[in-house]
Amino acid sequence: MEGVNVQEMIFQFIGGLGIFLFGLKFMGDGLQKSAGDRLRDILDKFTTNPFMGVLAGALVTMLIQSSSGTTVLTVGLVNAGFMTLRQAIGVIMGANIGTTVTAFIIGIELKEYGLPILAVGALLLFFFKSKKITYLGQTLFGFGALFYGLKLMSNGMKPLRGLETFQDLTLSMSEQPILGVVIGTLFTVIVQSSSATIGVLQGLFEQGAISLDAALPVLFGDNIGTTITAVLAAIGASVAAKRAAFTHVIFNVVGTTLFLILLQLYTPFIEYLKDALGLNEEMTIAFAHGLFNFTNMLIQFPFIGLLALIVTKLIPGDDTAVDQKPQHLDPIFIEQSPSLALDQAKEEVMRMGEFAYKGLEETSQYLNNHQRKHADMALQYEEALNNLDRKITDYLVNLSGSSLTELESSKHSALIDSVRDIERIGDHFENIIELVDYKISNKVHLTEQAQDDLNDMLNLTLITVKQAMKSLETMDREEALAVVQKENQIDQYERSYRKKHIIRMNNGVCTGPAGIVFVDIISNLERIGDHAVNIAEEVLGKEQ
Repeated sequence: MEGVNVQEMIFQFIGGLGIFLFGLKFMGDGLQKSAGDRLRDILDKFTTNPFMGVLAGALVTMLIQSSSGTTVLTVGLVNAGFMTLRQAIGVIMGANIGTTVTAFIIGIELKEYGLPILAVGALLLFFFKSKKITYLGQTLFGFGALFYGLKLMSNGMKPLRGLETFQDLTLSMSEQPILGVVIGTLFTVIVQSSSATIGVLQGLFEQGAISLDAALPVLFGDNIGTTITAVLAAIGASVAAKRAAFTHVIFNVVGTTLFLILLQLYTPFIEYLKDALGLNEEMTIAFAHGLFNFTNMLIQFPFIGLLALIVTKLIPGDDTAVDQKPQHLDPIFIEQSPSLALDQAKEEVMRMGEFAYKGLEETSQYLNNHQRKHADMALQYEEALNNLDRKITDYLVNLSGSSLTELESSKHSALIDSVRDIERIGDHFENIIELVDYKISNKVHLTEQAQDDLNDMLNLTLITVKQAMKSLETMDREEALAVVQKENQIDQYERSYRKKHIIRMNNGVCTGPAGIVFVDIISNLERIGDHAVNIAEEVLGKEQ
């Protein structure tokens, strides 16, 4: 340790690592803002098969500079029912390829220009009002910070090659590759960025502090460590989302195992590439990382079906993710047959109504048994309602430009109004879930009579919503009139139960917080009844 300023070495390393991570995130955020909502759309629309999933995963990861970010986004899409498990596996494989871009960027000799790039980014950030220029400035600022942080880390790691303890560690990693895998995994879990770990590895290799045969196992471990983010994102998510996250773990563990077996062949091959292509040290690690991930994808791609089967067996359970994608809104019908397009839109509205009913049903169960799975399922239905609301409304707006008969125009108007009412039903049962959450977390107790009153009103509201949708489906006036009568009864329940609860509170039987929860729940149920009757009135005609 003689002649080494340990404090300066540690400070430069951890400070550089911090600036590197900040730069990486800031750059990724700038690129993500530039892309807007297109990232989610890319994953949603361009993952029709696993091959397209690989391309989409690689592209999105290149844009946001984070394989973890892409995987978390994928887990979210699987959880929301936008993506199947097979599609998600393709995206995860692509994300592993996309993340190698950062290592190649680091391999470019730009460390000395980190500060000037950072300065240009700051100039664009603070002296221009255009959002596009601001996002560009953010990207450049992050880009510059990434290289400046890398330079600080590199300077901090210089003394390591002279430390006997570190030399012994690298020797151990050369002789026991599994140790390198463990170190790479743990370090990536800690910093939550495989790109940062690869950057550190590139710096160590460039300084001569670590040999190639010791560096490669660490590199393999980085890919296992990066899976922790997706695993954390899948906690509490649907069975499908858990399976997607676990697939990421299996994919990288299998790849690491294969390459550890072939390490004696892979190391000389990378050394040959280094000499043949005249690669610098950082670019050598970048090539090793890129080839590892690309080859791993090629090896495992044909077995996507088997991977899906394995995780399905390992994580059993009902895959209850709600399919949020529209199933009947084919745009070709708008041009070819507006009448048929209107029928298709109605089919989707009926599907939306079924989601509203099921969401309210799950809410009812959550109110009674407090099992979180019912709340999560109801919230999935609510998210599906929001998505279908946008998609159906856009479809109907596009259809409005077609030549419709007077009867079709009336039907078109009824569907647009009904979509809005169905979406609002979702908002109200989401409010009820939040009230039940408050009740549970604050240990608010409702009396047995209050609970019975809520269940009576909930059951009547469920029947009313179902009957409203049936009246719209069949355009049956008798069904619609029955909905109006039931909605009047819901209003009577709301007035009666509110008075009864006030009496209970005055008698000291019920607490103030319980009163607030009770009154707010019946108020939301009454509003659901109003939206149900609005749907029925589309059948009866506006004069009713």
